[in-house]
Amino acid sequence: MAKIDEQEILKRLRDPRTKRRAFEDIVNGYSRQLYWQIHHLVQNHEDTDDVLQNTFIKAWRGIDFFKGDSALFTWLYRIAYNEAITFLKQRKQMASIDDEDFTEQASFVADEYFDGDETEQLLMQAVSTLPAKQRQVFCMKYFEDKKYEEISELAGTSVGALKASYHIAVEKITRFFNAL
Repeated sequence: MAKIDEQEILKRLRDPRTKRRAFEDIVNGYSRQLYWQIHHLVQNHEDTDDVLQNTFIKAWRGIDFFKGDSALFTWLYRIAYNEAITFLKQRKQMASIDDEDFTEQASFVADEYFDGDETEQLLMQAVSTLPAKQRQVFCMKYFEDKKYEEISELAGTSVGALKASYHIAVEKITRFFNAL
């Protein structure tokens, strides 16, 4: 699906006869972008799929409460981000921190959907060592080339805090490479 006309889709969502098809259009229109947003945080294809599915289930259940105060994608992104963070917290509770760090770093190498060269794999390992918020900011800025203002809207964080977070993330990644 090309660009979603939010006003039109919101109108269709309010009509019980067209609601399901409108939501299908949302899923088709935003799945790919949300997939990669989630994948940057959870770093595993199967887990990303699970979190994406949970995101759309929550969105479906809450779509009647969406007031349009933000863009539809922003609302979906926040749901996806919260679902990813919840997933990471649950996974962290199930494993010791050392085991989790090893699992996260190794997951990019073991992921059959990741076919990057060695440098990319090392970069992804470095990114995986970042806390979730720094990882989110770094990925949106570095990989997706988003402007701080756009990240601010999506993440609900000030531009100043995002710049600081990105700077710290870059320093940590630099240290990771210098330690090799």
